[in-house]
Amino acid sequence: MNFLRTCLLVSFALILFSAPPAYAEAPNQQMTIGANTHSTPPPSTMKNAIIGVLILTSMISLFLIVERSLVLRHGAVIPSRLIDLQGTCSTQDEILSLRITANETRSPYGRLISCAIDHLHLSRDENMELLQTRARAEISKMERGIVILEIITGIAPLLGLVGTIFGLITLFQGMGVEATAEQTALFSEGISIALKATLLGLVVAIPSLIGWSYFNRKVETLSIEMENLCDQFLRSQYLRVD
Repeated sequence: MNFLRTCLLVSFALILFSAPPAYAEAPNQQMTIGANTHSTPPPSTMKNAIIGVLILTSMISLFLIVERSLVLRHGAVIPSRLIDLQGTCSTQDEILSLRITANETRSPYGRLISCAIDHLHLSRDENMELLQTRARAEISKMERGIVILEIITGIAPLLGLVGTIFGLITLFQGMGVEATAEQTALFSEGISIALKATLLGLVVAIPSLIGWSYFNRKVETLSIEMENLCDQFLRSQYLRVD
């Protein structure tokens, strides 16, 4: 899984840095009006910075959505092999087999089962307390990266708003008494910045919000299922001993 995350990160980095520049140089064309020659003003640094940050946040959001989708698969969190072995676990050899399989799967539920088996010599209450502590650690690992989606959901519209305001400022700078070619170019540039920033902010925020809500709900569902399975395992083991 670590190798898969590294491959995804490298792929997104290559896409980000190999993408063509957002503003290609225009061909050498000049418009002559009377004796004056006017050219389109170059894009501002502020405009490039805002759109660049929005593109970067979109790449991070996309990477996290893909990575969490792979990590939080039901089979990766709660392998079906462990559930099958748990249902027929009644002897020491079967418990040992379950322990070995749990170590091999390297899943959150496998680590919880291993913790429960390691502490079967303790009382049920003590085992449950240790298991709950370990479960909180596993849930924290499952939630890794989701908080970044929440942050992106909050800041992307704000970055879009900053771009919109900057575009309006540029727009008003282009408004004058005389409609010269330079003022017309500034007017168009302001509208372009405002619309692009608003659109990019929403395009980044909406998928991030969907991913954040979905993964939060999925982690909650998986944690409840793991809790029920661990409770069933402990009940069966301590009832057998009694």
